[in-house]
Parts: sequence; C-alpha cells; structure tokens
Amino acid sequence: MVLVAKAESGMRQFDKDGNVIVNKKTNDVGLFQISVKYHGETAKRLGLDIYTLEGNIAYTKYLLKTQGLNAWVHSRIRWLPHLASS
Repeated sequence: MVLVAKAESGMRQFDKDGNVIVNKKTNDVGLFQISVKYHGETAKRLGLDIYTLEGNIAYTKYLLKTQGLNAWVHSRIRWLPHLASS
C-alpha cells in the first residue's frame, strides 16, 4: 500500500500548509485519495472521517477487504510495475 499511497498522493495526507490534499478535479481526499463521491457516505456510516489521516487509513483497510486493489485501478500504471518487481 506504500506504493499506492506514493502514486496517489506522494505519501501525503496534508499539503505544506497543513491542508488535507484534495484532488480538485475528482474530489478525492488524502493519503490514499479516497473518492468522496463514491465512498463518502459509506465512510460516514462506518464512523470514519477520511479527511483525517487515521480515517483515511482505516477506510483504506475497509476498501482492501471489500474491493482489493481494484479501488485504485486508475493509478495502477504508476504502482503495479513496482509491485511486480518487489
């Protein structure tokens, strides 16, 4: 998952000013760039705040259990080659 986080956010939850990293185009949030559109309500229902580092990581664990790495299919071109060589 380190490779995914590097590909998604450069391993950062916050920018240099302490603001949560949000992709302005897709509204994906934080370290693992969780989609608010597709996962925001489920995260809330689970009691997780994906805008916090802890909540972003906890929801990532949930996604891994329920969807595997398919949740990050759009960034796989950046992390999959490294995963195969590990």
